[in-house]
Amino acid sequence: MAWSESKAWRHGTRNQPFYQALLDDAEAAPARNAKRKKVLRPEDMPWEMSRQGLLKHLVNEAMNTRMETVDAYMQIIPPGSRSGKHRHLAEECLYVLEGRGYDLHQDCDVEITDTYHWTPQEEVKRYEWEAGDVIYIPPNTIHQHLNASPDQPVRLISVINRIFKACGLNDLEQIEDAPEYDSTVVLSAEVVERYLRGVAATP
Repeated sequence: MAWSESKAWRHGTRNQPFYQALLDDAEAAPARNAKRKKVLRPEDMPWEMSRQGLLKHLVNEAMNTRMETVDAYMQIIPPGSRSGKHRHLAEECLYVLEGRGYDLHQDCDVEITDTYHWTPQEEVKRYEWEAGDVIYIPPNTIHQHLNASPDQPVRLISVINRIFKACGLNDLEQIEDAPEYDSTVVLSAEVVERYLRGVAATP
């Protein structure tokens, strides 16, 4: 071995039970998981008036469920409206529950060195969809969902893997807010019902 390394590796006085912590965590997992939810009722799923739009969170890391790998939410897009526009490194899958519309996707050129840089390409691609379809969002693609109906809402289920965030790659950027976004609005079933009818949140 290299002479300098043979002298250096023995240095240090700190002791830490990191491996034992892994064993302890594994041993405690069954009892810990027994307290976490395996079934969520609609009342357990929080609403959010977000910059991306009207969301009902189905599974989220903060919701104390047994789900370890993905986050999922339902997005509601009122008649004739659109989601926000954003970009994230993680790929995304959406199932169209209700309605019809189209996506606008803009690929990005990416450079990863000591820092992370992305540049939008000129072309914006349009993809039509309707109830029963699945929408795939490639990694690092700027995208937006638009409701093509003037009188019917759209409902989408979005699923994203948490592994990107766990690896320190939670690269999420909001480029445009949804038209309905208002940080003062508190969502409820009644408020969302008004949005579904294309009526503003306030009576």
